[in-house]
Amino acid sequence: MTMHSTSDTWREQNGVITFSVTSNGRTGEEWIIYFDANGIKLTRWAKDALRSSAFQPTNGITMNIAILKGELFTDENRVTSFIQAEADKRKLTKPNAEVACLIRDMFTDQEIKEMGLKWIVAMHEPIEDSDRNPNFLGTGRLGDGPWLSTDFVKPGHGWSRVNGFVFAAP
Repeated sequence: MTMHSTSDTWREQNGVITFSVTSNGRTGEEWIIYFDANGIKLTRWAKDALRSSAFQPTNGITMNIAILKGELFTDENRVTSFIQAEADKRKLTKPNAEVACLIRDMFTDQEIKEMGLKWIVAMHEPIEDSDRNPNFLGTGRLGDGPWLSTDFVKPGHGWSRVNGFVFAAP
C-alpha cells in the first residue's frame, strides 16, 4: 500500500488521489469572470462549456473526489472507455462538471505538480462546444500558467500518463 501526500488538502493511496470540494453556486459566467480576475486562462471551448445550459452549478454540496492517476493504466488501456470502466468497478460515478472549476480554484499549479499530474480531467457528462463536439472540462499546468480547458470525449481517446481522471466517490 503506497501512501503519499504533501498537503492536508489531499491524500494519495495506490495511485488514487482523494479530497473533498464544496460547491459555491457560481454560474459558468461567474466562473469566467472569477478566473479572468485571478489570472486563470480559459480556452474558448472551456468558455463554451461554462456558458452551456448543460453546466448546472450547485451550492453548498460537498463532494468526495477520487482522481485516478494515468500511471494506473498501461499506455494501451489509458483510453476514455477503459478509464470509465475502471471507475465503474471502483463504484465511482460521473462528477458534476463544476468540479473542474472547483479543483482549478482549490489547487495551485505547484500542488498539481506535487500530485504528480500535469492535467486533471473531470469525467463528467460531456458538454458540447460551439463546434458541437462533446467535451470534458479539465484543468492543468502549462508553461505559461494555470488553465481551464476542455478535452474531446471519445471512447478510444488516448490520454497521457501525467493526466488524472476525476470521478465522484461515495
